[in-house]
Amino acid sequence: MSQQAAPMLDTEQMAQFEKLGYLVLPAFLPPALVARLEPEVDHWVDSGLRTDSIEACRDPESLRPPSVMEIELPAHGELVAHPPLMWLLDQLMGNDFVFHHLHSARLAPDAPGKSWHHDYERPAGRGRSHLMVHALHYLGGLDASQGGLALLPGSHQEQAEKAARARFGCAELPGEVLVDDLPPGSTVLIHSALFHTRRPPRVAGPAAGGPRYMVDGSYCQTGVRWQPVKPYWRQMLARARVLGLDHGKWPELFADHHFTEYAVPA
Repeated sequence: MSQQAAPMLDTEQMAQFEKLGYLVLPAFLPPALVARLEPEVDHWVDSGLRTDSIEACRDPESLRPPSVMEIELPAHGELVAHPPLMWLLDQLMGNDFVFHHLHSARLAPDAPGKSWHHDYERPAGRGRSHLMVHALHYLGGLDASQGGLALLPGSHQEQAEKAARARFGCAELPGEVLVDDLPPGSTVLIHSALFHTRRPPRVAGPAAGGPRYMVDGSYCQTGVRWQPVKPYWRQMLARARVLGLDHGKWPELFADHHFTEYAVPA
């Protein structure tokens, strides 16, 4: 690991995240890490590993992990506990936090959008008492032709179900913020309860540009037990501990006592 200065959030950034529910960090990831992540995403998609991962989640009773998990790809494993990201999460969480899951994808230029939703997993019996954060890493950045990421500032303060705004599809909503101009290696941190949507490309055909590379990871404040989203979550955390992905610095990052048992989503 290269030595990097710990990034510090100023008072305005902390207030923005608390009030609006997001922070945009242009070119947050070092180019060397991005250069290693993109071919790993290509391998993840083209080799069928991503499909295997999805199929493992569709058979929750077997508890069978896929042949390879995202965290076992070297650059992906490094990204999970990227020190500058850990330092920022430490400031936002205010105490220890635990890794929840990682998703990696490469979307074609003509890929459809994803309806308005949020990704907050309710802690067992505690409502919204604790913070969950998603880190959305755009390896190739974003440009206007790709449709972009739309956010609904302040919506994380609502007590709403994940699909409460799904009826709007990917439509523009009053008060939204559109993020569609980011350089490679940019990261958007969002409160996991913030409503957001992935817009379909504005331009079809060759003018739509290249594929969208995105890796998103999520993290939760400790102090409550969280619902896992992958049936093989125990194997995932155990593998992360064996690989030493926490670098010996964040002992709670892959501790499984912060989770309930897996339950099939309704």
